Order: sequence, then structure tokens, then C-alpha cells
Amino acid sequence: MTETDWEQIASDITVATGQVFTVVASRQIGGGCINQAWQLEGKSGSYFVKLNNAAQLDMFAAELEALQAIVATGTVTVPRPVCCGIASAQSYLVLEYLDIGRHRDTDTASIKFADQLAAMHRCTADFFGWHRENTIGTTRQINLAMQDWAGFWSQQRLGFQLELAARNGYHGRLQDRGQRLLAIIDQLLDGHRPQPSLLHGDLWSGNYAVTSRGLPVTFDPAPYYGDRETDLAMTELFGGFSNSFYQAYHSAWPLESGYSQRRIIYNLYHVLNHLNLFGGSYLGQAQGMIDQLLAELF
Repeated sequence: MTETDWEQIASDITVATGQVFTVVASRQIGGGCINQAWQLEGKSGSYFVKLNNAAQLDMFAAELEALQAIVATGTVTVPRPVCCGIASAQSYLVLEYLDIGRHRDTDTASIKFADQLAAMHRCTADFFGWHRENTIGTTRQINLAMQDWAGFWSQQRLGFQLELAARNGYHGRLQDRGQRLLAIIDQLLDGHRPQPSLLHGDLWSGNYAVTSRGLPVTFDPAPYYGDRETDLAMTELFGGFSNSFYQAYHSAWPLESGYSQRRIIYNLYHVLNHLNLFGGSYLGQAQGMIDQLLAELF
């Protein structure tokens, strides 16, 4: 980014906040595997900036709307979104800067986050889906409104990921067994009638942190209205959360019987997405999960 680009972004921050912002310093900081991450410092405060190529502006616009929706619930803490746009050939998203650094999680923070997450999950809609598409990683996430949860999960989550996997060259056993699984999702979820809860959508341990003040925060959401258990399931994937978190969530809103099986159904979506994003190292895990689910009925 050139000095002129930072000045343009600073101007957009000024318009969005109504407070003059001038860049005093900019520094690149650790980010994920998808975007570049920068901290912009000025006399009036600091901001966190994500950068990607210009074609990813819609991804940032969807994230901005997602964060706005979560902020409006007054439940979990997320970085407040400021603005997004294009500077030169790059798209950008500006967020509130939160000092998360290397601060350790604590039982107090975990319990608070669990209570806040349960409160967010009590924010509901009368349909499953979202008002727009967004992304899970960089993968398109379809969110067409549906009344049938099993149909939504089968078509817009597992079915879509299996189609992507076929396009990416993963045929044979994965597709054969995957199609058999799609045909029985109704049976596997029989009797389970979840409320359409507002979800974080990408709630793994890497998207959770604690600030220097001990405040639990989460970021990088991919929200929609769905079964709250999908958020809980993902917290158990790729590292997991603390026992204090799970105990507090179950105390605030106990899960229904059968969750242990549904957890596999829900986490399969993310494993398939990792297969499509990062390659064949996730193929065996995805096939094993499908086989485990099929064994429930066959």
C-alpha cells in the first residue's frame, strides 16, 4: 500500500466515524491465511485493516454487515466495523482495533463468553439462512431462506461442498458415500427441530481471543440463522475450547439429546470446506466422518 492509499482509507474512516483521522503510522501484523492485516495508528485512535485483492470486496462487505448484525444484539463482543472499499487494486475492511495480542484465556472470560454466546443464539428468525451470501474462508456460502433445517443443511451446506469437491477432482468413494449420506440426512436429524438462531458460523478457537482487559472477543464471522449446535460443534473442531466454556454454555442453555451424532454432521461441513480450500490432507477425515454417519443406519 502506498501513502496515498492509506490517506484514502483514512479519509473513508473520517467520513464513517465523523472524526478526523490521520495516519501517523502503519504496521503489518499477524493475520490469517486469507487476508493481509495491518494496524493504522493516528492521534485519535487505532484501527485494524484487512486487505485483499479488489475482487474480494463483496466478501468484506458481507463481513461488515455480519459484524453490524452481531453488534446490534448486544451479546458477544466483536470488533466494531467501520467501513470497506477499494484503494488502488486492493479491497479493504476497517475494524475497531482490539488489543488481543497473546493474552491468555481465563475461566472468567470463558464463562462470560459462553453466557454471551447463548444469549446471541436466543436471537432468532423465522427462517434458516441469511439475507445475503457470505463466505466461509474464501468459499462461497449460500444462505437462501428455507423453513426445513434438514433440507437446508443437506442442500446448502453438505451438498454444496460435495459439488465443490467433485469440481476439485475428488470423485469415487467420497462422492458415492457422500450422496448416500445426503439421502438420509432427514432420518439422521429426525425429530430435531431447532430454532433458527443467529450463529457466528466460523467459531473455532482461532477466531476467539481475550483482550488485555480480560474481555472475551470473537471475530471473522460467517453468520446465518441455523441450529445453534453448529456453533458448539465447531468449537470442538481444530483445537476446542475450555471445559469452563462448555459447562457454562450447557448451564445457560442445555443441548438436546443426540448432539454427539449431530456434531459429526455439522463438522463434516467444515472438514469438506478445508478439503476444498487446502487439499487432500482432509480427504481421509471427511470420508471417515461420512462412514461413521452411514453406520448409524446401515
